[in-house]
Amino acid sequence: MLKIEFKNGDQREYPEGITLLQVAEEISTKMAKNAVVAVFNGELADLNTRVQEDGSLEIIGFEDERARSVYRHSSAHVLAQAVKRLWPDTKLAIGPSIDKGFYYDFDSSHTFTPDDFKLIEDEMNKIIDADYPIIRKELNRDDALKFFAERNEVYKVELIEELPEEAVISVYQQGEFVDLCAGPHVPSTGRLKVIKLTSLAGAYWRGSEDNKMLQRIYGTSFPQKAMLDDYLHKLEEAKKRDHRRLGRELGLFVVLEEGPGFPFFLPKGMIIRNELEKFWREEHRKAGYHEIRTPIILSRDLWEKSGHWEHYKENMYFTKIDEQDYAIKPMNCPGGMLVYKQNLHSYRELPLRTAEMGLVHRHELSGVLHGLMRVRAFTQDDAHIFMLPEQIIDEIKGVIDLVDRFYSLFGFTYHVELSTKPEKAMGSDEIWEMATKALARALEEKGLDYKVNEGDGAFYGPKIDFHLRDSLDRTWQCGTIQLDFLMPEKFDLTYIGEDGGKHRPVMLHRVIYGSIERFIGILTEHFGGAFPTWLAPVQVRILPITERQHDYGRKVLRELENEDIRVEIDDRSEKVGYKIREGQMQRIPYLLIVGDREAEQGSVAVRHRKQGDLGPRPLQEFKVMIKEEIAGKVI
Repeated sequence: MLKIEFKNGDQREYPEGITLLQVAEEISTKMAKNAVVAVFNGELADLNTRVQEDGSLEIIGFEDERARSVYRHSSAHVLAQAVKRLWPDTKLAIGPSIDKGFYYDFDSSHTFTPDDFKLIEDEMNKIIDADYPIIRKELNRDDALKFFAERNEVYKVELIEELPEEAVISVYQQGEFVDLCAGPHVPSTGRLKVIKLTSLAGAYWRGSEDNKMLQRIYGTSFPQKAMLDDYLHKLEEAKKRDHRRLGRELGLFVVLEEGPGFPFFLPKGMIIRNELEKFWREEHRKAGYHEIRTPIILSRDLWEKSGHWEHYKENMYFTKIDEQDYAIKPMNCPGGMLVYKQNLHSYRELPLRTAEMGLVHRHELSGVLHGLMRVRAFTQDDAHIFMLPEQIIDEIKGVIDLVDRFYSLFGFTYHVELSTKPEKAMGSDEIWEMATKALARALEEKGLDYKVNEGDGAFYGPKIDFHLRDSLDRTWQCGTIQLDFLMPEKFDLTYIGEDGGKHRPVMLHRVIYGSIERFIGILTEHFGGAFPTWLAPVQVRILPITERQHDYGRKVLRELENEDIRVEIDDRSEKVGYKIREGQMQRIPYLLIVGDREAEQGSVAVRHRKQGDLGPRPLQEFKVMIKEEIAGKVI
């Protein structure tokens, strides 16, 4: 008999060879029915796995992100099986799960179009209805190569040939279909319920332009139709909220052919940007930061010293000045360290927190540029904290609190990920382990759950990433905290300790917005262009009903301007209904309609963007109300 311990601490005994699905069935029929995959001894495992040793077990369903990934990866296999049935000469490339869905890349003589989706979905549903068991098999290298070579699956052969000699090679079979895959998968095709193919794209094999262009089919899948309907609704809503379209319509920003990847901010967009920067400065002043500014262009020697020349050169822009090599900065940190070196520092000064709205430039391929979300020039709300080793945990926790203050203000929830040492990195394993443990400890002391991203840290240190969730249930990586023991060494940063000797500080790199440009793009889509009143470029528009009220309308305009409220008047000879509709299209928070009665009484008829007609109010009462809303940064 084997001992299995569950997440709640309970232990039970089971006969050797029992499957994880059978264990789930013994605990609860409902649990087994909803189960997607298991976590056995800390590793994801097929529910069909037979248990041969004692261990810890967690059965997870679609509500868990890990299970959703497995569910959709299994859906990708069903897509590939359907395509092979319909077009047998198709060669298979790869088919991973992605956020909210999956895709599969194909090399086929048939050119796929959206008209094929119904045919493919029907075949996928036949495979799901057949409820084929999904069976894992392990093959030795020679057998695996022979198996896929005989089937002319050249992409699978290439993948196998690149695996290390000691690698376990596994395939998964469902009915007549066999695919190279590490797994895990759902127990059978019948576990999948609702599938939908969504789009097509071209994709180079292995992401290289030197390789063949493949055809990529995207899809998504859910255990319930209501979930799919909600997802499709949000997709449609996302199209309506596309920040590129709203940016043009609302006069916020544009990206032009003359500057691909270099956004232009228009007057109304600058209002939003300036309000965000003003709030940033206020909060950082309260949190004990000192603002600095560093040059955009710095010498090659500096970037060689920082490691960027070796690790980041392909993403940088270069120039020559007086026959010397210079680089346009892709990051602010080397300049921040030069600022630190301008003075001799005592341990009593630390932690020293410096902050910078720093314009950086990074070379991005034209194919990935996307409005404000992926640009070549952007402003990071950067900060660098220089501190004593014993201050590390408290400083990390202080940044976490500041991040929470910012995201909560905009109504964002978020989750946290901890990224560890990448393959190409500076420094010893010991330093990386010490830094990673410090970040983890700070997260745990703050009571934050986090996911570990192995190998996804910066080249100079591990990091905490904050992924915020918007109103359409999409996630965006914005804030980050990076703990760095290496840059202070490279730049020979020191402070005078209590003992009178020189010591090395530790530093944190961190951003909260991430980039002002991208954050504005996210906010535009999150709010659908209907920004909170404190951020709205125009907070109030006055609508006189006839020309008789123009003088009173301008009096209201002046009074509101004197209160620093962003206000304008629409005194065109148009019907008031037309003016109201246009104001609503511009997402202006408040429309004030003034007629003869309002002019006589010194009042305004208030129309709120979401609540509709609020009725007449004395002008003084409206001023107090909107000023409180702006001061409180109400959402």
